[in-house]
Amino acid sequence: MSALTHRSTDFSYSTTTESTGRSLHLETGKAKYRWNRDNYSDLRRRLDIWYVVLTFVLQLRWDAQKWAYPGGYSDQKREQRQQRQAVWIRENMLELGPTFIKLGQLFSTRGDIFPMAYVSELSKLQDRVPAFDYTKVVEIIERDLGKPLNILFASFDPTPLAAASLGQVHRAQLHSGEEVVVKIQRPGLKELFTIDLGILKRIAQYFQNHPRWGKNRDWLGIYEECCRILWEETDYLNEGRNADTFRRNFRDVDWVQVPKVYWRYSSPRVLTLEYLPGIKISHYEALEAAGLDRKRLAEQGAEAYLHQLLGKGFFHADPHPGNIAAAPDGSLIFYDFGMMGRVDGAMRDKLMDTLYGIAEQNADRVIDALIELKAIQPVGDMGPVRRSIQYMLDNFMDKPFEEQSISAISDDLYDIAYDQPFRFPATFTFVMRAFSTLEGVGKGLDPEFNFMEVAKPFAMEMMSNSTPTDPGSLLDELGRQAAQVSTSALGLPRRIEDTIEKLERGDVRVRVRSSESDRILRRLGMAQMLTNYVVLFGTFTLSATILFVYSKIWVAVVMSGVAIAAAVAGFRVMQRMGRYDRLP
Repeated sequence: MSALTHRSTDFSYSTTTESTGRSLHLETGKAKYRWNRDNYSDLRRRLDIWYVVLTFVLQLRWDAQKWAYPGGYSDQKREQRQQRQAVWIRENMLELGPTFIKLGQLFSTRGDIFPMAYVSELSKLQDRVPAFDYTKVVEIIERDLGKPLNILFASFDPTPLAAASLGQVHRAQLHSGEEVVVKIQRPGLKELFTIDLGILKRIAQYFQNHPRWGKNRDWLGIYEECCRILWEETDYLNEGRNADTFRRNFRDVDWVQVPKVYWRYSSPRVLTLEYLPGIKISHYEALEAAGLDRKRLAEQGAEAYLHQLLGKGFFHADPHPGNIAAAPDGSLIFYDFGMMGRVDGAMRDKLMDTLYGIAEQNADRVIDALIELKAIQPVGDMGPVRRSIQYMLDNFMDKPFEEQSISAISDDLYDIAYDQPFRFPATFTFVMRAFSTLEGVGKGLDPEFNFMEVAKPFAMEMMSNSTPTDPGSLLDELGRQAAQVSTSALGLPRRIEDTIEKLERGDVRVRVRSSESDRILRRLGMAQMLTNYVVLFGTFTLSATILFVYSKIWVAVVMSGVAIAAAVAGFRVMQRMGRYDRLP
């Protein structure tokens, strides 16, 4: 599965969008928006960001001390503090602006790295920020497209439909009469990203080198992953290409609509799309008032996503309610194509290996398939990973497939993976988040909706298409198995050499236990103890004799008592040594 490109903006243009005033001015009185200025100061940003980071570090250290809890430590008190801390993190990320808002949204998919309290709170992080000035909108459009605004558009609404941390969207009309929406990137965004990502690299290095917080965590790898996604978000042409591909993939499906891209009016900072208004998929009363079947919409949403993932291999990786609307005729409208994923034929085969391993409850096969899919990163000791996956298989397979819940499986998966010596790449976590979100959307439309039940026919079709049923395919399967055996045999010397090399590097630890060696070591330890007791007995006996000669009677008696105690302890050690000698 290829790397994902994250969405460029977080707004849609359904007919039931929240009022502009709320989306533009909510929380402006509470948040300082320290990033909201034309010229970003490197020094000022460093002070702002490091102040938040160091405050967070001090909070972590304080919460780790059990004596810091009034009335005594308890797990419940620790969870309450963690929840309050999660709210504090969300509020400060909103205040620090675009880079950290997007970072928080990325972290909200990483239950394998962060506590679930943080993940849950960061999932509430919304781009509720003030719009930038209309004069900036005109300046960016005219500079990027090379013509005056009135030449490009017959009309252009100066009031944005919505504003997000990366940009805002305006409604407009072309001279041909076509209705469009225009996305404009926030001015100075790339300069802000350059400053913030440089600071974030230092922060990642700090946590990577920390003796406790850096253990089993590749913070620099996570930084590189986030850095790549954030930079891709600044290219609106990438979103336009994704929208075109997505629309072509659904050209034969009459109940899916995708807005057309107007390339003559687009650039890396400006994206012009066809205006396709609809009813937001989570506005249930409006859907019912329009006479639309909510149950059918839920099923169509799941079918459309499975068609993307299993059919075309190019799928929308962020199907939240703001990115899906319903047209008056009941068809689905998809928006926002910045976050997309790809699955090629080879990857589909590896997915089938994963399904087979799950069906067989074979943790080794699942691990091999997931490593090839790059869903988990191999480490030196895969024992904890294998035990975790086997635990999941043993517990998840006790119910029928159609009764499973994506959200429950995802939560359990992250609970098991948290604090393990491996991490999931962003691709895997985004897909899991997409499945969980889509299941939530379906249940909102229809309380009886079950995503796994809708997915079952697709999975069964894939399994049947990949199962060797006719003689030809059976021979192919036997040939594949024979090839695997021969490959394993030919590769055995190399695997042995690799194992020896790991032993030399210390990547593999070998523990050898021998009952005879253990017995000898115990006897040596007891012999040392016996020697110590003999020395103590002799020393205190001599001291007691000298003190008795000099008429220090009471002190001599004390010394004699200590000598007797040493003699008794030595006698018991001798008895234990005798028992070990008699053992077979």
